[in-house]
Amino acid sequence: MGNYITLKYGCNPHQGGASVQSAKRILPFTELNGQPGYINLLDAINAWQLVTELDGALGASAATSFKHVSPAGAAIGKTITEAYKKARGADPKSSFGDFIALSQKVDLECAEYIKTVVSDGIVAPAYDDDALELLKQKKSGKYIILAMDPGYQPPPIETREIYGVVFTQQRNDIKLNRETLLTKIVTNNKELSSTAQDDLVLASITLKYTQSNSVGYALDGQMIGIGAGQQSRIDCTELAGNKAIAWADQHGTYKNVSLASDAFFPFRDNIDYAAKCGVKYVVQAGGSVKDEEVIAAANEHNMVMIFSGIRLFHH
Repeated sequence: MGNYITLKYGCNPHQGGASVQSAKRILPFTELNGQPGYINLLDAINAWQLVTELDGALGASAATSFKHVSPAGAAIGKTITEAYKKARGADPKSSFGDFIALSQKVDLECAEYIKTVVSDGIVAPAYDDDALELLKQKKSGKYIILAMDPGYQPPPIETREIYGVVFTQQRNDIKLNRETLLTKIVTNNKELSSTAQDDLVLASITLKYTQSNSVGYALDGQMIGIGAGQQSRIDCTELAGNKAIAWADQHGTYKNVSLASDAFFPFRDNIDYAAKCGVKYVVQAGGSVKDEEVIAAANEHNMVMIFSGIRLFHH
């Protein structure tokens, strides 16, 4: 590992002179194959944070499929292969040409599956030798393979320079789990299954690394619809919901879906639409002037709604 690498190019091919360097002594990852571009590394770093947080919070292998600095899908599984198949299966169209992040070592079974899909690169903590050699064959030997240091701890303060202006803030290091997210149930229905709790944590952690505004639907350890980067929250809810419906049409289930929002729902239309998508459980920040109206809508649909008090905007 070093502390500086030259990138293929910036956000676009005409933006040359691109590089990255570590705010600490060395970069937290090693290039094992290929040459990443600017967006590749934005995807890799965000995706890595997502899967390591999922793995830590839920105690299961975690995977995500990233495109343009937002996840197309994310999931947990009994194996890393199962987790990635579920992550990619959430929205296969959006996952075309993705950047993969896996929370556990890549074995040959996982590499053999990845070899069959269209993907730009992967980041994981380690690779079995035979898995690494197989992945190096992708994209005529140009497939991007990064090994992330699982023990790396970033600085508590992060900075970003835009247009000659330097922004500084505390890194969003809040831990999302059952204890921090799911303690304040505000609806009449308070029956929250263990599976639903895991799905609400999964959806919330996924949105923590999704461009805002964002809403996500989860079921049985898999994100089945993610709406990212919309200016209106109802557009997020509908975009993610349409993806969830498309997923359900293929799998034959619309029941007991969990939904998370990266901020409060300003109107009940979000809840009414979510009900059409089989949503039973909701976690959101709360704090809207229309909270009572939104809670009433959830009660009408016999949902369980939780106010986390945590906003998860990501830009």
